[in-house]
Amino acid sequence: MRPRTEIAMTDAATRPDAAAGQVDAHRRILLAAAHRMLGTLAEAEDAVQEAYVRWVRLSDTERAEIANPAGWLMRVTGRICLDVLGSARARHETYVGKWLPEPVPAESAGGDPADAAVGAENVSTALLLVLETLTPAERVAFVLHEVFAVPFGEIAEVLGRSPAACRQLAASARRHVGRRPGAAVPRSRHDEVVAAFAAASATGRLDALVRVLAPDVVLVSDGGGVVSAARRPVRGADHVARFLLGLAQKQPAAVYEPAVTGDGLGFVIRLGGAVAAVVTFATDGERITDVWMMRHPGKLRAWV
Repeated sequence: MRPRTEIAMTDAATRPDAAAGQVDAHRRILLAAAHRMLGTLAEAEDAVQEAYVRWVRLSDTERAEIANPAGWLMRVTGRICLDVLGSARARHETYVGKWLPEPVPAESAGGDPADAAVGAENVSTALLLVLETLTPAERVAFVLHEVFAVPFGEIAEVLGRSPAACRQLAASARRHVGRRPGAAVPRSRHDEVVAAFAAASATGRLDALVRVLAPDVVLVSDGGGVVSAARRPVRGADHVARFLLGLAQKQPAAVYEPAVTGDGLGFVIRLGGAVAAVVTFATDGERITDVWMMRHPGKLRAWV
């Protein structure tokens, strides 16, 4: 895959003609699909950029023979993502600390197409983490069919399998996704639990914070080796509460801003006006079960 820096385009790619325009018209939905398949905006942008290159490299005759450019672009993006997913697990194993998917705002106030593309209410950390546990084929089949309604016949072209096999892959993925943390909790209830957590955190009292955390709560922090973060998950209500209170004591100037995320209510942590972290949660409807703390600067671009 080509780097995200400037690409040497053909004349067809650089002039404002129909070839480039057709791709640009579908850029947002392609980014949305690629982000769900890959978990980060940077890799999603790479995949869409590569699909763009393949489109403009077609001859005028080849493009004219494609009756559905949007479908062609989605299939090509799916194939590219499938290739990336094949090596993703090996890369995650060498990642410094724990790897988390990139959180994105559920609502984007900016004009960046990448932000708008993934700024959907159902792009949650909980969902992306479950998708990480699927095989590459299951993940691509699920995203293309369940989220973007791509027919199984077309998914078969992406995966190199029969439509029936692709249907089975999507069904298996759907079962796993249905068991993700907090899946059955209404968004309004999730937000109430997180608000109670925020209120307990504000007291600075260990006992108050422990009461809003599930006994087996897990906190995962992703700094990617770029910034300081817990290298291993923090487990258990007492340990997580002490970790969070200790963090607040070390950063007394930090400002905690409520934010609408794909998981529901979360928080943006700012230091000196700059975004230092985004925290999202899963709940069981009564207490916090998972805390995901993104600190990697490269995965906070959508929040600046």
